[in-house]
Amino acid sequence: MNIDEMAALQVDRPAPLESEPSEEPSSLHRVVVPLDGSSLAEAIIPSVSRIARPLGLEIILLRVVPALPPRVIEGGRPIVIDNTERLRVEAQDYLRHVASGVSMSGLRVSTAVRVGDAPVEILAATRESQADLIAMATHGRGVLGQLLFGSVAEAVLHRAEVPVFLLRVAESARAKKAA
Repeated sequence: MNIDEMAALQVDRPAPLESEPSEEPSSLHRVVVPLDGSSLAEAIIPSVSRIARPLGLEIILLRVVPALPPRVIEGGRPIVIDNTERLRVEAQDYLRHVASGVSMSGLRVSTAVRVGDAPVEILAATRESQADLIAMATHGRGVLGQLLFGSVAEAVLHRAEVPVFLLRVAESARAKKAA
């Protein structure tokens, strides 16, 4: 079949209108939204909410806290300080706060806190929750390989087994939100 015949076949088929409801159910069920506590990371939430509402997606807010080695304070008796549990509790409180705002708009939302390397834990959480999409904001600055995306976003983008939706947040937009 040549190009003209293929074009004729395309013309003979009416294109579906965007306003027509799809007969097929959405293949998307869950979206993982990694947050690091910054307004930059939270900038993805309105976009994800607009996608999640019509598709009935569950939004999984994820916070990854770093695995910090315990500190030992020498003195009469050594004292070991492990901040990981404190960071985990702070992350849970933060996610609970963000989730309450998202759920008030009628969306299904759950939260998860993981400890470790951010890209590794984001991908693991995506697999374990059987999420169909990862959505995250990025500052879009850096050097060479990180020219377009942040290092975490870049690592997730290159290793993910599901689609990754990245929202580039410009410096001017962050400054307006902070003001």
